[in-house]
Amino acid sequence: MSRNGSIISLEGVRKVYDSGKIKVEALRGIDLEVRRGEFMTLAGPSGSGKSTLMNILGCLDVPSEGTYHFESERVDRLSLNRLAEIRNRSIGFVFQNFNLIGDLTVIENVALPLRYRRVGGSQVRKLACEALEKVGMSHRTKHYPAQLSGGQQQRVAVARAIVGNPTVILADEPTGNLDSQNSLAVMEILKDLHRNGSTICMVTHDPRYVGYADVRFELLDGRLGSTDQA
Repeated sequence: MSRNGSIISLEGVRKVYDSGKIKVEALRGIDLEVRRGEFMTLAGPSGSGKSTLMNILGCLDVPSEGTYHFESERVDRLSLNRLAEIRNRSIGFVFQNFNLIGDLTVIENVALPLRYRRVGGSQVRKLACEALEKVGMSHRTKHYPAQLSGGQQQRVAVARAIVGNPTVILADEPTGNLDSQNSLAVMEILKDLHRNGSTICMVTHDPRYVGYADVRFELLDGRLGSTDQA
């Protein structure tokens, strides 16, 4: 069961990077809750701490101080192996640069999270095909990333993110490398996923897409502010 009815709960989260000569405080006392089924956007200028916060939400990093609960589990105290398991089973990632593997086909890229779970072969293909169908890429299963446009690659990346039915989709500037037409197409896919029950946390600097969210936050100098309910 989720803590206080939320999937994600951060309390007093700070992140300090210490190079030995200088300390950089990237996050300064972040309190944040994301509830099941919400679409949350996080905006802010470069250097505001957005990527640091997303890395913590995605269990790619841990806070220097404060607590992070993901569903019922306090993840800031977990082992690296348990963090990796949560990433694989509960979090779907969509990156600005797509992060597809060039020597794998489209369907092999989408199936990769399931391979790490050791899902059976026939089930892997079925689930990967279903995910590609949802993003309109079922006709490109045998192609390689280099044979796709940027918009098509990002659709495949979204399919990879949703193939394992994650608890949360984390999208970090998913339209950052796309033209307006492809950006809108990707946002419509995310909107449709949200309409069908997905929980989405998205970083964006594009004001056109902030309005897709139920809940909107702004990060400035490591501090979360100016919350807004849609």
